[in-house]
Formats: sequence, C-alpha cells, structure tokens
Amino acid sequence: MTATGTVALKALSVVPEGEDEVLVGDPATGTFVTIPAVGGVVIAALQRGASVEEAAAEAEEFAGEPVNVPSFVETLGELGFLADPADESAAPDPVRTAPIQARRWMTSVRPEIVRPFFGRVAWTCYAACLLFSLGVFAFRPNLIPAPATDAFPFADIGLSALAWLPFVWFAAASHEVGHWLGARALGIQTRFGVDRRMIMLVFETDLTQLWTLPRRVRYGPLLAGLAVDSVLLAALLTGRLLIDLGAWRAPELVGSLLAAWAFIKVMQMLWQCLVFLRTDLYAVLVNALGCRNLWRVKSLMLKRAFGRLSAEEAAELADASEADLRTGRWFRWVWLAGGAGVAAWFCLLLLPVFAEVLRWAAEGLAEGPLTVGFWYRLLCAGLLLGPETLALVLAVKEHAGRLASRRS
Repeated sequence: MTATGTVALKALSVVPEGEDEVLVGDPATGTFVTIPAVGGVVIAALQRGASVEEAAAEAEEFAGEPVNVPSFVETLGELGFLADPADESAAPDPVRTAPIQARRWMTSVRPEIVRPFFGRVAWTCYAACLLFSLGVFAFRPNLIPAPATDAFPFADIGLSALAWLPFVWFAAASHEVGHWLGARALGIQTRFGVDRRMIMLVFETDLTQLWTLPRRVRYGPLLAGLAVDSVLLAALLTGRLLIDLGAWRAPELVGSLLAAWAFIKVMQMLWQCLVFLRTDLYAVLVNALGCRNLWRVKSLMLKRAFGRLSAEEAAELADASEADLRTGRWFRWVWLAGGAGVAAWFCLLLLPVFAEVLRWAAEGLAEGPLTVGFWYRLLCAGLLLGPETLALVLAVKEHAGRLASRRS
C-alpha cells in the first residue's frame, strides 16, 4: 500500500451510531465493530476509489487534525475487511454464533412479498392479538393454563407427551420463521441455529445482519417471533373462550388439546421475557439502550464486584462504551438474580410436567425390557426429555472447551 494507491474493501456497511461513532461491518461474515466517525469518512472515501492520500485529506478536514490512514487500513485488514482478489470466487462463511448452525445465509423469499405482514396495519393486529389474550386471562382466569391439568390432554400420559411434540416443534419453528420473514421484509439475510440457555435447548435465528440497518428499524425482526406467538395464542384462546361461553360445542378432546397447546405457547412467550438469558426482549433492550456488548460488560463488571478481574479484563472494561457501562451497572444484578427467575419458571411450568412423565415412565420401566410397556414409556420419556438432554450435552461440551483453553 502506498499513499497514492487505492485500497480494495469488501462490501462493508457503515451505519451511524450517535454523533461520534459509526458501526462498520461485513454483512457476508456477520462481523461488526464500532469505530470513530472519522473512520467512516475514510471508508466512504476508499469505497469511492479514492487513494490513501486523498482519504487522509478528507479525514483531516473532517477531524480537524491529521489522521493516520495507513495504520487504520492495517486495522481493517486485521478485521478481515479488505478484499482479496484471490478469494473473490469463494463466498466466506459467516461467523458461528451457535453450536449447531447453518453455514450459509438464507436468501429465499423476496422482501416485497412479506413486507405487508410487517407494516403498521399488521403490527396493530399483532398488538391487538396480544391484548386480546391478556384480556381473556384477566376476565376468564379459569382459562389461564395450569400445568397439572392442561399439560395432559389424554388419560394416557405417554400419549399426552406425544401430543406435545408436534405443537412444541411447530410453535418453535413458527416463532423463528417470524424472525426470518421479518428480516426478509427489510431485505437482510438470516440463518437458523440451535443453542442453549442454561439447561434449556433453544432454536434461534441469526439476525446479525440487522446491524447493517439504522437502530430504529431493527425492532421489527426482533419482535417478529413474538408477533407470530401472539397470533397463535389468540387463535387458541379464541377456541377455548368459545367453548367456555358455550358458543362452540366442541368434543372434549378438542378442548383438552387447545388447553395443552395454549399452555405450551404461554410457557414459550414467558421464556422470551427472561431478558437475562439473551432472549428476544434482551435484544430489544440492547437495541433500545444503544448497547454494543452488554453481555461481556456485564460479566466483567461482576468479576470486578467480586474481586476477580484481571489486568487485561480491567483494560477491556475501561474501553467499554458508556451505554454498556451505564446499563451494566444494574443489568449485572438482574442477570445474577436471573437464576431464581429461571428456577421459578422451570418449577412452576415444566417441573410438574416432567415429574409426572418421569413417574409414569418409571412405572413402565419397572416391568422390564421384555414388555411392550417398557419400550413405549422409554420412547415417550426420551422424546419429551431429549431436548434438555441435548442442552446438557452442549453445556458439558462448552465447559470442557473452556477448561481446555485455560490449560493451553
């Protein structure tokens, strides 16, 4: 690189973040960093084909003092933001954000097809569905899901567990599809993955490319999953309400299935309210408060509070953004107390179900492996508890990886 030469950059996005900084990133890999606004001036000049010398002149005019553009270009190279003509034919893989994840971005579905589902009228309808559900629970408390009764629509516990599975998977898939379609409405790409939150297995949609858009328009894709949930819950509660009012004489089994599925959906929506587990509402919180790396800052501030912060980590914390530091002062304690919140969610909603299934399974397993009941109950229990088992395996694997890195 020479002062009179040009620099080839990848197709970087540059989004203003306040008055003094810009968010720069490579949408193809999902790598984003925040830099001073003068860096955005340099990148814009280089993208136009300006030489390093010309970019430095524009930067100096903007900043009012000389700017070391060659050093800045070297930093861009370290971040992987410089174009390599030798690799133009190979599309880079996005940065992995979950243990199990698709390798490529999904590009199907044109934005104009799904955009009407995320306009003002559509969001009004989604809000109305949520308010309707809250109204039903407020004026018909008997329709509030009860794990001990609503979780088992059939007399046979195993059959009830099997009835859970299709809806659990459908509800989780529809939630993530909502994120995907919300992102496509804005013209960005996503990919699906599987991760864990503590000991719970979760599906997630990688919305990293949202960082290529201004902050005010990111809320749609972030809340799209809950929008789908609201519609689905309203539909289930409409059926239950009609039965409760006597307007629909549905078979008893239909009412039981609606109750079980409404319980599952309420459980999933309450999970999204646990902001200390990086749920959808956590992402909304981070975006609303202008945070960049709140999760990491929270961890560093907790280490400092308990006297376990290293010198390197102290330097990292000192460089954190003001928004992260301001939010981290209270969010660290929310996260620390979050274990009690998860325990309450698990004990009130899931534990009664799991305990009943395990009790039922134990009765069949006692009959021995030569009976049909043994294998039937083992299958039902395995299908219901399989996701949590996988989450536990991922947790052990993650912990083992951390131990190995510390030893190295």
